[in-house]
Amino acid sequence: MGKKKPHRPRRSFTPESKTEIVGLCRRGDRSVGQVARDFELTETAVRDWVKQAEVVAVERNGLTSSEREKLAVLRRENRRLREDVDVLKRATAFFAKETR
Repeated sequence: MGKKKPHRPRRSFTPESKTEIVGLCRRGDRSVGQVARDFELTETAVRDWVKQAEVVAVERNGLTSSEREKLAVLRRENRRLREDVDVLKRATAFFAKETR
C-alpha cells in the first residue's frame, strides 16, 4: 500500500478571496489549473467557484447557494410529510380492519 498524504486542516475562504481567485481565472491569462496551483487549491474547488460565480451572474443555468439550501430544506420537509402520510395510510388500514 502506498503512503497517504497527511491531511491538512480544512481552510476557509472569504467571499472576497473567492471572488479574487475567480477573477484571475476569468481574466484568461492563466488556466484554472495554474491558478489552483498558485494558491495551493484543488482544481475542482476553483472550477466549482467559477461555476457558482457564473450562476450568480446569470451566465449559466443553475441554483444559487441560497436556492440550493432552500431546496434541501424543502426536500427534507417533503420526505417527512410523505412518511407521515404513509403512517396515516397504514393506521387507517389497521383501524378499518379492526372495525369489521
